[in-house]
Amino acid sequence: MNTASHCGFTPQYAGLEALYKKYAAQGLVMLGFPCNQFGKQEPGGADEIEQTCHVNYGVSFPMFEKVDVNGPAAHPLFRYLKQALPGVLGGRIKWNFTKFLIGRDGTPLTRFAPFTTPEKMEASIVAALTR
Repeated sequence: MNTASHCGFTPQYAGLEALYKKYAAQGLVMLGFPCNQFGKQEPGGADEIEQTCHVNYGVSFPMFEKVDVNGPAAHPLFRYLKQALPGVLGGRIKWNFTKFLIGRDGTPLTRFAPFTTPEKMEASIVAALTR
């Protein structure tokens, strides 16, 4: 998922962390990719991002360096995911906290909109883990 520290969706970290803790032993891996492309809501460096994620929300899943998710400098992972699961706006990611569920075999399964809460993703996660 692409993330941001100063976004209205930032509190989703708590629910995402809860899912991660609940299902990590069954194979769930979450990866966060900070992005500053939407409203400049991730302006800080790695230390500030760590403060928000780890200290404020208890995030224990891996967080990467900032990336672009759209445009010519988009990270290759997000280019692949957008092609595999285009979403409502075609290939573009429309905002922070767009989430992708990937199967154990690496197949992109579902794209979740930023407003989709972690709790609403749980059934899809369970289904993917039991495949």
